[in-house]
Amino acid sequence: MSDSDLGLMDAGQLAALFESGEASPLEATRAAFERIDRFNKAVNAFVYLDREGAEAAARDSERRWRQGQPLSPIDGVPVSIKDLTEVAGMPASLGSLTAPDTPCERDAPPARMLREAGAVILGKTNTPEFGWKAVTDNRVFGATANPWDTRLTPGGSSGGAAVAAALNMGVLHQGGDSGGSIRIPASFTGVFGFKPTFGWTPQWPPSTEPTLSHLGPLTRSVRDAVRMLNVIGRYDFHDPYAVRGQPEDWGMELHQGLRGLRIAYSPDLGYARVDAQVAERVREAAHRLRLLGAEVDEVDPGISSPLDTFQKLWFTASLVVWEGFDEGQRELLDPGLVADAHRADEWRAVDLFRALTDRARLTEQLEHFNQRYHLLMTPSVAIPPFEIDHNVPPGSGMRDWQEWAGFSYPFNLSQQPAASVPCGFTDDGLPVGFQLAGGKHDDARVLRVCHAFMAAYPPRFPDCPDPGRP
Repeated sequence: MSDSDLGLMDAGQLAALFESGEASPLEATRAAFERIDRFNKAVNAFVYLDREGAEAAARDSERRWRQGQPLSPIDGVPVSIKDLTEVAGMPASLGSLTAPDTPCERDAPPARMLREAGAVILGKTNTPEFGWKAVTDNRVFGATANPWDTRLTPGGSSGGAAVAAALNMGVLHQGGDSGGSIRIPASFTGVFGFKPTFGWTPQWPPSTEPTLSHLGPLTRSVRDAVRMLNVIGRYDFHDPYAVRGQPEDWGMELHQGLRGLRIAYSPDLGYARVDAQVAERVREAAHRLRLLGAEVDEVDPGISSPLDTFQKLWFTASLVVWEGFDEGQRELLDPGLVADAHRADEWRAVDLFRALTDRARLTEQLEHFNQRYHLLMTPSVAIPPFEIDHNVPPGSGMRDWQEWAGFSYPFNLSQQPAASVPCGFTDDGLPVGFQLAGGKHDDARVLRVCHAFMAAYPPRFPDCPDPGRP
């Protein structure tokens, strides 16, 4: 089997080949690196590669498969880790000039769990500094480009992971999502991205605002996301916010149809301004869910924009980061992050307390809404991808990335599961995604609907990075 064939396989196909002996984990690992060598220069998705370590892990996996003793169904499958996540023996640059360029001494929970499952860790993917914004560029490695048009951003902060998934540079890709950082790049690159219920995918050390942060997969299919979640979606005591109760099999409902499910479709959540072509693709997706058997009603969930609430928490986290550095280090920080920190410097403790109260009220409203509807459907992002090296679309009059990402962070505030599902393209050939969110712990139901849609309407992926139209 050629590298080009192996490089397009999903995790299930690779495992079947490993079991039959038709292909080996080492061959699959080399195929993944071959795709990285072909594509990464154009998109800058990977910022660190561990070829020697990956090949050693692949050889160990090959031996286990020959003995009929794989550690898990993803033993030998190539994976990537976001650069904010610690991996023993690899640096965690965090997209920051302030970070030491030395190997980490420990594995964070997702890296340890993937390693214990026999997955082959290829390297680290790009992120903005400390993951502070919803596009992917930093002063250490530069910008990651969208494979559908390399003049445009893939979104962020898990932009490197999303691009790696779109181009199948490896198969399973770990992202993190504190305000949309999995779902936004998934939508902008046309892949599947899933943010689980808070606490079900442990992380440690914690992020600066740990109550907003969810770890999850970016993949080409829901089944591959489930395969990854079945490994990283387990309790770990290191994470003080980790909770138990995860499904034994995250994909336990994938075989079920959509009949009997009530989905609320909100084109704008009552407050967002949505690009016309994005709105049309998502409306078409709502109709397609009806054709698959779900009851889909256009409904306003009755919430108001939580922009101020989110910014109170997010900018305060930036202030915590800024205050942790000396004057020399502060000069190295992303100016946008510093500007956010200075805005929080003017707030009082009571302002933050009120934001926490508003957050609780929003969570209550959404959880009550999910008693009437099983799921809530919206656009994933209000706009299509825009020019690279910008935090907001040029000429839009916007100041902050949160202004164009108003569909994502409400579900970080509520800590509910949410996914981005590819559902077509704009007239310019740019991907569009719709979002499905559920009540807390309804992850299997969210995955069920996403899988049914993607099985009926398979997404299209880029063959190679597109330099864009002149």
